[in-house]
Amino acid sequence: MTDDINERHAEKMRKIKAARDRMMEGKTEEKGLIIVHTGAGKGKSSSGFGMIMRCIAHGMPCAVVQFIKGSWMTGERQLLTERFADECTFVVSGEGFTWETQDRERDIAAAQAGWARAKELIRDESIGFVLLDEINIALRNDYLDIDEVVDFLLSEKPDMTHVCLTGRNAKEELLEACDLATEMTLLKHPFRDGIKAQKGVEF
Repeated sequence: MTDDINERHAEKMRKIKAARDRMMEGKTEEKGLIIVHTGAGKGKSSSGFGMIMRCIAHGMPCAVVQFIKGSWMTGERQLLTERFADECTFVVSGEGFTWETQDRERDIAAAQAGWARAKELIRDESIGFVLLDEINIALRNDYLDIDEVVDFLLSEKPDMTHVCLTGRNAKEELLEACDLATEMTLLKHPFRDGIKAQKGVEF
């Protein structure tokens, strides 16, 4: 009985492998991707920073421009600025969450300064991956012009540079222009049960 199960499993895996091999034969192109992480669920920035760590492991120079979060010292920021500053440029452009600053003009100025720096980093062909963390919040609040951002990514981003944009409520124009979009879906969150954000999980 066990031998029959094992043989059926092996035959199924052989068929899957053959199908995968046929599919992969046509996947030969490489290009720099525009990647969007959005949705109400947790994990958008975490996934972006996971890719930053992959870049560092592969010896690929990378950069982070962090919008909105401001002076909040996250674990990712501390690790990258203290231990991987040569491998990853880290720029903080926000002054804190918008409900903290309560000053739209300052928020707009900070977002636009961050975008100006982001464009410099994206244009630098020695940098292979740029994470624009929480830029979708700045776009949603119209601190940045969505048409200008999309046009820049489509027309000025170097061919082999990857750019990842995170944050809730990604605008339709960005989703239309990107190569890869993932929506994080919230199923359950401890905050609803009165549990605050915790070190190592949220920051």
